[in-house]
Amino acid sequence: MSLTDLTIAQACAGLREEKFTARALTEAHLAAIETLNGQLNAFITVTPDLALAQADEADRALKDGTAGPLAGIPLAIKDLFCTAGVRTTAGSRILETFVPPYESTVTANLRAADAVFIGKANLDEFAMGSSNMTSAFGPVTNPWRRAGDEAALVPGGSSGGSAAAVAARLALGATGTDTGGSIRQPASFCGIVGMKPTYGRCSRYGIIAFASSLDQAGPMARTVEDCAILLGAMAGFDPKDSTSADRPVPNFAAACGEGVKRLKIGFVSGLPIPNMPGADADADVIARMLDDADKWLCRDDDGATRVDVTLPLLQHALPTYYIIAPAEASSNLARYDGVRFGRRADGADLIEMYERTRAEGFGDEVKRRILIGTYVLSAGYYDAYYLRAQKIRRLIYEDFRKAFETCDVIVLPTAPTVAFAQNEKIEDPRLMYLNDIYTVPVNLAGLPAISVPVTVTPDHAAGGGLPLGLQVIGRPFEEEKVFAVAAAIEKAAGFSALPALRAGAAR
Repeated sequence: MSLTDLTIAQACAGLREEKFTARALTEAHLAAIETLNGQLNAFITVTPDLALAQADEADRALKDGTAGPLAGIPLAIKDLFCTAGVRTTAGSRILETFVPPYESTVTANLRAADAVFIGKANLDEFAMGSSNMTSAFGPVTNPWRRAGDEAALVPGGSSGGSAAAVAARLALGATGTDTGGSIRQPASFCGIVGMKPTYGRCSRYGIIAFASSLDQAGPMARTVEDCAILLGAMAGFDPKDSTSADRPVPNFAAACGEGVKRLKIGFVSGLPIPNMPGADADADVIARMLDDADKWLCRDDDGATRVDVTLPLLQHALPTYYIIAPAEASSNLARYDGVRFGRRADGADLIEMYERTRAEGFGDEVKRRILIGTYVLSAGYYDAYYLRAQKIRRLIYEDFRKAFETCDVIVLPTAPTVAFAQNEKIEDPRLMYLNDIYTVPVNLAGLPAISVPVTVTPDHAAGGGLPLGLQVIGRPFEEEKVFAVAAAIEKAAGFSALPALRAGAAR
């Protein structure tokens, strides 16, 4: 097996058994980036010198017996996490040259575990998008291809660079952020696992804000166990973040082997199917996935119990999200004015300097969301839009709370379709937003959820040969049950399909 095909768990074991060194593992991934990043554009910035220095530190720690749990593991870091001394762009022209003097808490935790950072992964600008087409540094290409079709596909967004890097074997794992599905939807599109923890489980300190009441950091990897290992290192209370939860961090990896016996699994009746291209075709595949999940989890004597639940306000989550998120974005992005840091354009006076800086620095999607957010927060419209959306958000949370009175976890599709071609929906933002229909309710309610790859669409179907994922949603701070059910689905599904573009694949 190639070093780039290892899981994180296998690589950790191999390093401790001295089968290979952290330097060799890092060099293998840097070589894969050198070969494939030109086609995938998964990384905005690659840091080979820093990565090799960190790998050498890890090798010394492994020899000394002082190594952290992620010693020598090469990771991609979404370019939304501030990393001291390394350019952090948020995928935006306005932060093109920004080099933070400080480290985000999540990346500091990963470094304390002796992980190796090989580069900063591409993303939709300021994490706003479902396709990774809005980055100022160019789109990311999904390493998967449709059966019999070489069209370049999107990897999903906004953590599309992280997802593509992990799927193509350019990194063993990656960090992502999830505001409305930005970890889970690209995980589904790229055939990997992505975990959005409970809001407050991971610190937001040092993560460039999009919508502060929704943003949450999480791991992306190729197995459920690897995500559990990564989350164990990323999570923890942080006094620098007022929304950080002061709760102990459980052994998430151990939870993956607990099984589902005595658990109650909720299946949602009356799922809304969005009116968008491909949704009808993929609805049949999704229905079969849900039937399979029922059989895998609930039909065995040692299995779980099926419970039918309803989430009546699910269909209202998307419009609610697209009022709240832009409102918070318009406030957060007001800080980028060309005065304190980032890009500055010349102007005849202060007002013109502001206007030209923001016009040149922000892309179209960011401007659209700032305008929407400013409108819904404006005098005369605040009560009609923003305040009403917050009330509906509370009712959506109540829907979940009532459902969790009868079950331990809920199983939903992750996305309504498989990956689509680049530029296929970019002209209609409504179609892009519909990709988040099954993921945004989780963010509005602050719940933990994971996407697990389960199947690929049939070759003869439109969009055939592409991965689809199932989503497991849990109660707040019950990530252990989510991991246990996800691991059971992963084991039963036996997903083994591989993307066309990956390290070591003949092309």
